[in-house]
Amino acid sequence: MNKNISALYTIAQKETRKILGLMSGTSLDGLDIALCAVSGSGENTNVKILEFETISYSEDIKNEIRKVFAQKTIDFQHLALLNEWIGILHSEMINDCLSKWNISSSEVDLIASHGQTVLHAPKFLHQQEKFPNATLQIGDGDHIAVKTGIITLSDFRQKHVAAGGEGAPLAVYGDYLLFGKKGENRIMLNMGGIGNYTYLPASLNAEEVFVTDTGTANTLIDIFTKHYFPEKSYDKDAKIAQQGTVNQELLSEFKKDNFFQKSFPKSIGQELFNFDFGQSALVKCGLENISASDLLATLTRLSAETIAEAIYFTIKNTSIPAEDFHIYMSGGGTNNPLLVKWLKELLPCQFHTSDDLGILSDAKEAVLFALLANETVSGGDYNFGNSKGIPSVTMGKISFPD
Repeated sequence: MNKNISALYTIAQKETRKILGLMSGTSLDGLDIALCAVSGSGENTNVKILEFETISYSEDIKNEIRKVFAQKTIDFQHLALLNEWIGILHSEMINDCLSKWNISSSEVDLIASHGQTVLHAPKFLHQQEKFPNATLQIGDGDHIAVKTGIITLSDFRQKHVAAGGEGAPLAVYGDYLLFGKKGENRIMLNMGGIGNYTYLPASLNAEEVFVTDTGTANTLIDIFTKHYFPEKSYDKDAKIAQQGTVNQELLSEFKKDNFFQKSFPKSIGQELFNFDFGQSALVKCGLENISASDLLATLTRLSAETIAEAIYFTIKNTSIPAEDFHIYMSGGGTNNPLLVKWLKELLPCQFHTSDDLGILSDAKEAVLFALLANETVSGGDYNFGNSKGIPSVTMGKISFPD
């Protein structure tokens, strides 16, 4: 037997596996690295975060990614070079963290690497009949395996697309395995660049689980913050937005977009919610000279209203009062006080953060990929039935170190 297959077989049979989950989102903030101790699988999964760190991307890294990120026309050679380069960069970040934590690579069983999304193109967005849903993440898994000496699982989203999904959102798998609770109706709301949520019914019936993207969460806020204030990457504590006034005409124009009219579930990315999206609406409304604070207030309100409207879609499809739903927030939007304030005004639900469930909100997505890797190696025995957009499959391609 090949020694790598033998090693994988041994790892699969362990009572507890140490898995390093990696996540770099569309906000391009940096790489989240979560070292997790994972035991069991499926509904019997238990996870403990042993170490967690976010390694910020330098402006140079961000700029290189932006050259291809969500662009229809790119330098193809640059994309190919980035695929290798990001893999190497992530490997170096992993090795630095392990050294800082005084942990040998031999102590880590698996790496679960999401990669860096450069394009997300569900069929409703590209509208080319003969082509399927598509998504692309770069940061080659073989490079990570070779440079760290650790078996690496990567490219998770392709299996989701192959099995009939749109490649997103994937949070539902980790949410279901970790956070479902008998007797409590939970909404696991992630507010990263794009907003998404998972509905976990009190019945714990997997076929009732629902997941969807809601639209922009931080993406447009971040883009226009940087446009007006090049030295800022986001509106910290909503300080700028809180000085502004929501422009209702502009808000209505934003919400006319076809994405918000499309039925749930759905997925999206910066391929739609980009600078041109905002600029087009400003021109239509004759508001090219709007103040930065008014625009950011309006974009923050857009995120709040579209998230709330999406969650109401789920609530209305049950017989359960909104007051009986518990919303657990995670992602960067959790730190935006204006966004959170408006969500609480729009939704009469009970609000918490994922920290209240024992998982750091900033680490949640990195932990998710550790769980997906665990299922691929040691589990895979879950069944979401005919739930739309949630294929019951294991995910991730396996790369060996040698």
